[in-house]
Amino acid sequence: MKINRVVVSPHELPIACTAQVQLGNRFVTMAASDEKPLGVDRFVLRYVFAQQDRMGLTVIESVVPGQNPEYPSVSAQIPAASWAEREACDLFGLRRMGHPDLRPLVLHEHWPDGVHPLLKEVPLNLAVERDTSKAWAYPKVEGEGVFEVPVGPIHAGVIEPGHFRFHVMGDSVLHLEAKLFYTHRGIEKRSEGMSLVKGLFLAERICGVCSVSHAMSYAQAVESIAGVHIPKRAQYLRVLFAEMERLYNHVGDIGNICAGIGYAYGSNHGARLKERLMQMNDAIAGHRFLRGTIALGGAAVDVTPSALAAMTDALREVRDELDEIVEQILSHDVVINRFAKTGILTEQVARDFSAVGPAARASGCDVDVRRDLPYAAYGQLSFDVPVLREGDVLARFKQRYLETLQSLRLVEQVAEEIPDGDTVIPIGGVPAHGFGIGVTESARGENAHFLMTGKNDTIFRYRVRSASYANWPVVPYCVPGNIVPDFPLINKSFELCYACCDR
Repeated sequence: MKINRVVVSPHELPIACTAQVQLGNRFVTMAASDEKPLGVDRFVLRYVFAQQDRMGLTVIESVVPGQNPEYPSVSAQIPAASWAEREACDLFGLRRMGHPDLRPLVLHEHWPDGVHPLLKEVPLNLAVERDTSKAWAYPKVEGEGVFEVPVGPIHAGVIEPGHFRFHVMGDSVLHLEAKLFYTHRGIEKRSEGMSLVKGLFLAERICGVCSVSHAMSYAQAVESIAGVHIPKRAQYLRVLFAEMERLYNHVGDIGNICAGIGYAYGSNHGARLKERLMQMNDAIAGHRFLRGTIALGGAAVDVTPSALAAMTDALREVRDELDEIVEQILSHDVVINRFAKTGILTEQVARDFSAVGPAARASGCDVDVRRDLPYAAYGQLSFDVPVLREGDVLARFKQRYLETLQSLRLVEQVAEEIPDGDTVIPIGGVPAHGFGIGVTESARGENAHFLMTGKNDTIFRYRVRSASYANWPVVPYCVPGNIVPDFPLINKSFELCYACCDR
C-alpha cells in the first residue's frame, strides 16, 4: 500500500488536514508518538487519510516541541479527529488548542493531573493514587420535566462496562452522553520494547472476535516496513480466515439484533448458525476464534483441499438456512415496526465522523478497504460492496445479511482458486524507526494499526484504531428522538466492542 508523507509545521496542521478533506480524502486515524529517545526533544503527530482515488494513504506529519507541547486542533474542521486529539492529551500531555471538547477521554476523573502514561519516561508498572476531589463534567439539558437516567457502567449479563447518561422527557431521549474506557488495558504501553513477533500475539488479543483482522493489520504494518510481499497462497489463506471471521460475526449479529426486541426465533437461529460456523473454524484452523492463523510474512495455518471442499459444502447449507431465517424475520410486522426508522445514523454524521463498516455502508457511505485499499488476495477476487441509505436499525440488519452473502461468495472463490506454494516468508532485520500502517476490514469495519519499529526488531510505538473506536462517537447521535427502551436495540445494531475501543 502506497503511503504519501507530507511534513508541515504545527500551525499549518489545520490547513493541511482540511485540504485533505476538501480533496475528498477520508480521515482514518491520528498517531502521536514521544520521540525524545531518538535524540530530539519532540513529539510527532501523524494524521492519516485514505485517498479518494483509492491509491493509498496520505500522512500529514508535524513535529511538536517537547518544551511547549501544544498545537492547533483540527477537530473543529474534522470531527472524526476529536477522540484522537483528546486521547493524545491524556496519554502524552499534548495540548490541543481550539478543540471543541477539552474534557479527558481515556483517563477518568480520578486520574491525577500531570501523569501521562505513554511518555517514554513513565514505567509500565507505575502506581498512581486516585484523586477523589475531581468530578466528571456531563453536558446538561435543562427544562421542566427533563430527567437524567444513568445506566452502567456495570450492566446485567456479560456485557462489557460503559456508562450511558440519558436526558429524557418521559420516555423520549433528548440527549445521550456515552463514557467509555473502563476496560483500558494499556496495550500500546505494554507493547513498547516488545519483539515484533511477540507483538503479533498481543495484536491478536486486542479483540476476542476480531482476532484475524487485528493480527492481519499488525502483520501488514510490519511487512510494509520490512518491504516484504507475502506468498500468493498466504494471501488467499488470509482472505479465507478473514471472511470466516466475518461470517460468524455477521450471522451472530443478525441474531443479536433480534435479541434487542426479544424476538426469540431470530436470536436462537442466529446463535445456532454462529455456533455451526465457529465449529467450522475449529475444524479448518484449530481454533473457534481463528487465533494463530496469521504469521508475520504470511499464514501460520494451511488448509487441505479436502477440508476446503467440506467447508464450502457446509457453507452452502448455511446460506440456504440463513436465507430462510432472514425471510421469516423480515416478514414479521412487529420486527419491521421496531427496526424501521429506529436509531437513524444520517449519512452526514457518518461522513463527519468517518464511520466505518456495515454501519457506515447502511447510511450511504460507500467505503470498504478490501476494495479501496486491497490487501491479501482481495484484488484478485470478485465481490460487491452493498450500500444502503436508510441508516436505521433495519438497514443495518439488512446490511449484515447482504455482506454475509458476499463473504460466502469470497470463500467459495478462495476454495476454487487458491494456488499451491509456500504459506510464509521469513522476516528479520526490520529497519529501526520506520513506520508502517496496516488496514483491514473486520466485521465491524476497518481496523487501522500504526507501527513504528525500534532497534533489533522491536516495537517503538504502536497505535491501534479499531472499528469500534471509529464508530462509538456516532452512536449518541442516533438515539435522540427515540425512546429509552429502543437504546438496547440501537446499540446491538452497531454491535460495537468496548475492549478493542478502549485497548
